[in-house]
Amino acid sequence: MTVKIGIIGGSGLYDIGIIKNKEEINVETPFGKPSDKITLGKIGGIEVAFIPRHGRGHIYPPHKVNYRANIFAMKECGVEYLISTAAVGSLKKEIKPCDFVIANQLIDRTAKRTTTFFEEGIVTHVGFANPFCKTLSDIAYKTAKQQGVDVHRGTYICMEGPQFSTRAESKLYRSWNIGVIGMTLSPEAKLAREAEMCLCGILTVTDYDCWYEEKKM
Repeated sequence: MTVKIGIIGGSGLYDIGIIKNKEEINVETPFGKPSDKITLGKIGGIEVAFIPRHGRGHIYPPHKVNYRANIFAMKECGVEYLISTAAVGSLKKEIKPCDFVIANQLIDRTAKRTTTFFEEGIVTHVGFANPFCKTLSDIAYKTAKQQGVDVHRGTYICMEGPQFSTRAESKLYRSWNIGVIGMTLSPEAKLAREAEMCLCGILTVTDYDCWYEEKKM
């Protein structure tokens, strides 16, 4: 398989209706089963591979997703350019619900995820200063702008989940000048880097995080 573009669907994105000539395949990995079958097809004549991160029906919560199997399956399909979509909460007033954010930096606050392929005697060190591909991210940002979408660039902080932040944590993250918060992008970014994939995080803002007390009853 030589599909160079992969898409990971976040919460609510379990099927992309614009994929034509679809074929669903099972991909075996040394790390177990991916979240779902890989959908192969074309968007605008370009071959793509798609997987819903949480499985169709949202059967895997963020802390139970088999990230290694998902990224390995994409690599097996030949993917070199990976687009990861996700729903996030906003930590800034100017980043509004329904806006989009193209991730440009990452802070990992998880502790229980397996985020490397290199185990059992394989010793390596991986550069990770810039977790996201500038070229692919610039294309995503420019395209969103051209479509008239309210889009930002910002830092993504990854929390463990399934619990959301306390208000104290949310205010702490704001003091760090972080843009958005979610539960999934960090392991994908680290594994994609090890798999030598160019990664772009396209994030949809669903609400303000709990620092924004005006929305509370």
